Amino acid sequence: MTNSLNILLIEDDAIEVMKFNRVLKTLGLNHRIIEANNGEDALSILKVKEIIPDIIILDLNMPKLNGIEFLTILKKDEVLKYIPSIILTTSNNYTDVLECYKIGIAGYVLKPLKYEDYVDRIQKLLNYWSTNELISQ
Repeated sequence: MTNSLNILLIEDDAIEVMKFNRVLKTLGLNHRIIEANNGEDALSILKVKEIIPDIIILDLNMPKLNGIEFLTILKKDEVLKYIPSIILTTSNNYTDVLECYKIGIAGYVLKPLKYEDYVDRIQKLLNYWSTNELISQ
């Protein structure tokens, strides 16, 4: 049985946000998406602690506070550090991958060029996390 997820999507590119939401609609998934344009906005949303996301999906290259800076702050919070964070990015830079895993991410997914491949990756990602046992906040 799959669970509906509260997903914090941190992405500064409006087209990428629309693409992600389109995939969910196409696949008939009813996950709740909370959107943040950058790491700074995401931290503001998380500090309120009104809705604690089940997972965080974020890009690395963002203005104000990039993905690595965001993760470094997130992992210092005693409540929020347990939220699985998955990188969804175009960067296949080994240094980025290594740094993210050192910080404590749950996964690193490259955005493929072809839309069909993107749909497949997002479907697999969300299928896994909606069946995985998550820590309730």
